[in-house]
Amino acid sequence: MDSKDRGIFILRAGLGLGFAFAGLDKFFMLAGGKPFTSAGFLKFGTTGAWLGSDPKAIVNPTHDFWVNLAGNASLMSVVDTLVVFGEIAVGIALILGLATRFAGVMGTLLMALIFVSGWSFATGPFNEPFYYALIAAVIAYVGAGAYALDTAVAKLAITQRIPVFKYALG
Repeated sequence: MDSKDRGIFILRAGLGLGFAFAGLDKFFMLAGGKPFTSAGFLKFGTTGAWLGSDPKAIVNPTHDFWVNLAGNASLMSVVDTLVVFGEIAVGIALILGLATRFAGVMGTLLMALIFVSGWSFATGPFNEPFYYALIAAVIAYVGAGAYALDTAVAKLAITQRIPVFKYALG
């Protein structure tokens, strides 16, 4: 195994730990002791910010969409479940290197939605959700590397017979 494989593993596992911790924190209510809901963020954290903008101004062009979404209790239950279990599933998949490309795409999608909903450019366009999405996209592109369960799964007979499995693996 070369340094490229070790580097991919470190990047993949580090990002996976970040996703898994975020989901487990929400699931077990570690931070605040209250059940997780993204409704507060969607109502009050989606106004956005731009360099030098008034903190009270709404600069996010998608703000109304997120506020309306937060007002739909039935849909918020689905959204909150998808966020929590999505973070946990993406995190575990990346740590293990299992269905790595699929996990990378899903992680990119999740972080892209957070990036767009937050629309926070007060310190420039490059923030935490941007970099999480970028790293997840790179992992989806390059694959899991050698230190991954994907390498073992790729050798299974069913994986050899069904091409779509190969695309989800790293």
